[in-house]
Amino acid sequence: MRTMLIVQALILVAAPPLGIGIVNKTKAWFAGRQGPSLFQLYYDLFKLIRKGMAVSKTTTGIFFVGAASSLAIPLLAGLMVPLGFPSAAVSFNGDLIVFAYLLGLGRFLTAAAALDTGSPFEGMGASREVTFSSLGELAFFLGLIVLSMISGSISFSEIFSGLSSPADMAVSVILLLAASWTIVLLAENCRIPFDDPNTHLELTMIHEVMVLDHSGPALGFILYGAAIKLFVMASLLVDAILIVLPITGWLKGLAYAAGILFLFAGIGVIESIMARLRLVNIPKLLISAILLSGFAVVLLLR
Repeated sequence: MRTMLIVQALILVAAPPLGIGIVNKTKAWFAGRQGPSLFQLYYDLFKLIRKGMAVSKTTTGIFFVGAASSLAIPLLAGLMVPLGFPSAAVSFNGDLIVFAYLLGLGRFLTAAAALDTGSPFEGMGASREVTFSSLGELAFFLGLIVLSMISGSISFSEIFSGLSSPADMAVSVILLLAASWTIVLLAENCRIPFDDPNTHLELTMIHEVMVLDHSGPALGFILYGAAIKLFVMASLLVDAILIVLPITGWLKGLAYAAGILFLFAGIGVIESIMARLRLVNIPKLLISAILLSGFAVVLLLR
């Protein structure tokens, strides 16, 4: 058991930057380019950790708390998600609720750090972040209700242990949930079509404009934390899909790994064939995610 927990912790620490590399390699392949190395984010993080920091005189301790929490909170939340294993490293009754609120706390502290700089652009990005996240959180919570209803548990480890006899209704509900959470995944992690992580136009940026004043190790914490958050939410989505498949043991672990690779490659495909949405259209897509999760709840209430 202890070995399994150590392996999960190592995966959570080491694998997320590779996921970003898969996304970027997929985008480069679509564009006919060689693209950056799969391990480029590892190199970037190592370089940022060794650099100095330029900090505005107007900032307070909130600025540094936001940077540190952007890494610590995704790591803590990730320990509650089974990464293709029978149980999570940290498991208790109600951990799915704590997981959701941890992500919300991380968002709040990041937005507070952006406001602490006094920059109007970063304040604008913080406002957009919390506005759009209020819709994404509702879709996410409805999805958690769906998982709790079909499994009869409020712990990720028990939910993702699999259904003893998946019914056709459960399969339909999980498909609705997967569609909803895919939208939430892209929105929460500021990926296209909601945001472009590579853009440099302040008037169109959401998350990236919030971290313009961060540099050196603080920026490294934020980039690393963002990669971990994307990996954790991707794991949550893959685990949710796998509960309706009659597989256990090493087959489930293999299916999880394949699902993660497919999902990260799929994000690269989406970012290669779609353009960023106009800001006024983002709420429409998030409301669609709410409706998909809502329909899944309604199906279970019948």
